[in-house]
Amino acid sequence: MARRSVDVPALVESARAGAPRAVARLISLVEDGHETLREVMAALAPHAGSAWVIGLTGSPGVGKSTTTTALVGAFRQRGLRVGVLAVDPSSPFSGGALLGDRIRMQDHALDPEVYIRSMASRGHLGGLSWTTPQAIRVLDAAGCDVVLVETVGVGQSEVEIAGLADTSVVLLAPGMGDGIQAAKAGILEIGDVFVVNKADRDGADATVRDLRHMISLGDRSEPGLWRPPVVKTIAAQKVGIDEVMEALDKHRASASGNGELARRRERRAADEIESIALAALRSRFGTLGGREGLSALAREVVDGTLDPYAAADRLVETLGS
Repeated sequence: MARRSVDVPALVESARAGAPRAVARLISLVEDGHETLREVMAALAPHAGSAWVIGLTGSPGVGKSTTTTALVGAFRQRGLRVGVLAVDPSSPFSGGALLGDRIRMQDHALDPEVYIRSMASRGHLGGLSWTTPQAIRVLDAAGCDVVLVETVGVGQSEVEIAGLADTSVVLLAPGMGDGIQAAKAGILEIGDVFVVNKADRDGADATVRDLRHMISLGDRSEPGLWRPPVVKTIAAQKVGIDEVMEALDKHRASASGNGELARRRERRAADEIESIALAALRSRFGTLGGREGLSALAREVVDGTLDPYAAADRLVETLGS
């Protein structure tokens, strides 16, 4: 089936004006890898770069969607325009995704200043979709002051959000593991703000105490270095959300003041460039009929006539020719 023609300038102008259908269309172009994607990104580039990107991660069941909904309400009370990207896991069998987070966020479904988009991870590890950075740029250029990115919630593989967000929020809940489990998951390194949700449950104080102890063991003694706070919430009742907002504001001020925000955004751009370049190389590899050449190199490695590094060098030479 032939792809529909796209009037990129008109689409970008409509998105900049706040038309939700135009924003949805642009993100769909991103997810589909449309042939006009380069033109879209070039048109969006001058208008992006001002949104505050906040990532929310944590295991399934800790209340990420409920907390996201509460934060959207808090930002809207400030008069800010909010975008939400909720990444859902893809089925390894059908390739589909439930995309259920929009169902949970009905409180803001009719608010024209809130844009909520569910995205399938499409098998990408790290709790995100590989197209998430481009989708963030779309929402940024469309005038969102804050972009909330909620990860899949797959356990111990969601550290990728740390490279994507200006501020990373890690959610935990009582009864889902102690501080040692948090350290194993790697979340102590990625969290800028820790939220112990469902704090009305037994064990909440112990979870907070364990987290604070584990954080204190880290090397955060340098002057001006951010020390992640631990906040207790009951997101379903909007209890503790003001404290979370205060912690977010303090982290943004700290990161802006010491240059960390600029460094994070540069790293994010570098990672995005690298991802696009690698995708282009894989595409070129396919068009060169490289799969047969790769199989031949693999046979030589298996036979012991070639080592894998030399084989990789030959492959790169083929791509460069």
